[in-house]
Formats: sequence, C-alpha cells, structure tokens
Amino acid sequence: MGIASNIKLNSLDSLFGNDNPNGITEILISALVNFENHPFKIIDDEKMADMVESIKEYGVLTPIIVRAKDDKYEIISGHRRKYACAKAGVTKIPAIIKELTDDDATLLMVDSNIQREEILPSERAFAYKMKLDAMKRQAGRPKKNSSQVGTHLRADEQLAEEMGESRNQIQRFIRLTNLIKDLLEMVDEKKIPFNTAVELSYLIESEQEILYSAIDKYETIPSMKQAVRLKNFSKERKLDKNVIDAIMTEETETPIKINLTGKNLQKYFPKEYTQKQIEDVIFKLLEDWAKNN
Repeated sequence: MGIASNIKLNSLDSLFGNDNPNGITEILISALVNFENHPFKIIDDEKMADMVESIKEYGVLTPIIVRAKDDKYEIISGHRRKYACAKAGVTKIPAIIKELTDDDATLLMVDSNIQREEILPSERAFAYKMKLDAMKRQAGRPKKNSSQVGTHLRADEQLAEEMGESRNQIQRFIRLTNLIKDLLEMVDEKKIPFNTAVELSYLIESEQEILYSAIDKYETIPSMKQAVRLKNFSKERKLDKNVIDAIMTEETETPIKINLTGKNLQKYFPKEYTQKQIEDVIFKLLEDWAKNN
C-alpha cells in the first residue's frame, strides 16, 4: 500500500480506534459499506432472529473482515453479522482490517461465504463467476520466477478443484447469471429445475421476458424438452411470442397407468382358470372391442 493509502488508513484508524495490538478493532456500523455486487443474500429468517438475540446477549464473537475503501470500510466477510448488529441496535462491531487488492478481496469474500450450509443457486452462480473472473485476471499477470506457459491449471479447472465440482458444473452454474431476475428467482424457489434453467439461460433477454410472461399467463413451467426446443429456436433466431406460446400451451402426453392385478381379475373367471387362460380371454375381448370401435 502506498504512502497516500497509509495516510488514509491511519486517519481512519484514528477515527475508529484501531489501537488493539491483536489486530482487532471496533468499527462504527455507519462506517461500513457492503462489498460491491455482493452475491450472497441476507434473509430475515429464523437463523437471523437467533443471531440478533445472540448479539444482544453476548455481542459479536467473531470479528468481521474489512478493507479500507475511500472514507469507509468495505466488508469482505460479515455482511450478516453487520445486518444483525443493526437490527440489535448495536452501533459498533469488532473487525479485522486487511490490505487487499480488488481481486484478492473478491477471492476472500467468496471463500468466506461459499461454505455456508444453505447456498441458493443464484448465489453460487454469481460467486463462481466473480471468483473465476478474479482468478483469470490474476493468472494473466506476470509473476516473478513463474514456470513456463502450460504448466498451470486453467482458472476454471482450479476453481472446480477448490469447490469440489466438475469444470462443466462450474460453467453450468455460471450460465445461470444470464437469466433475467424473475426467472432466476424461480430457480432459487425451486420452481424451475436447475438443468432446465441452464437451457433457458441461452435465450436472449427479450425472449426470456416473453417466456416469463407466458409462464405467468399459462401457469406452467417449461419441461426440459421444451427448454431445449426454446433454446434451439432462439439459436436459429426464430423464437418469438407465437412460438413461445405454442410451445408453452402444447399438450403433453400423460402415460397411461392401469392397475390390473390377479386378485381384481380373478372374480370374473372360474377358479380353475390358469393365468394363460385369463390372458387369452382378456386379449380376445379387447380385439373384439377394437374391431367394433
């Protein structure tokens, strides 16, 4: 960090009291700003209510991580804790201040949140995209004593390895970032299956808007086969409102299920009839019925 940055950081520290030798300081909630394009949602659910009550009783036990940004502190990790503090009426929060580049801050922000128990598909999608973009930028910068080109993993391969996903699955999640907000919310709400959503992500924005209107109008969700057809029409630049309406209103064939058990059929035949004799009679009757109809 340069001299000007140090001066700025020192002035912030004097303002908010960064004098703790263990690196933890208390920062005013009003001095915090959220990470730009933070992909993880803050939900007022039962877990948030529990966190608020815990903070009221015990305070914040785990410091948040921030970095100096302009005349504020940008949250790297701890958005939910900051929100809970505000709800609990707490004005200050313990924090660890780190000196981070934009890309390093992005990587730490994603890694600090991605391991949560419940991650929505949209959160994972944008988090993967943000981290992959940062990794690509870092990989493109020359490094001292770097080995020859081709000896390093591709950025998406490295991300897949770190996340415990296949490279293909990483790319499929990132595809979801191409969905309009309304459709992406339906994915989060489990109204649109993940694989179907991936296919729909290939539609351009205006086509997705028409599709969403059709979903609302006809109260139906496109099947995987319909999504593939929509994608193919879009690729051929033949997808318009009429085509979307036609696909969304087509009748799907429902498999016929007939439950004919031996117990149900036995009452219509003499007890001494074998299975073969019963089947012969049934098929003969069906043949006669088919001829007459």
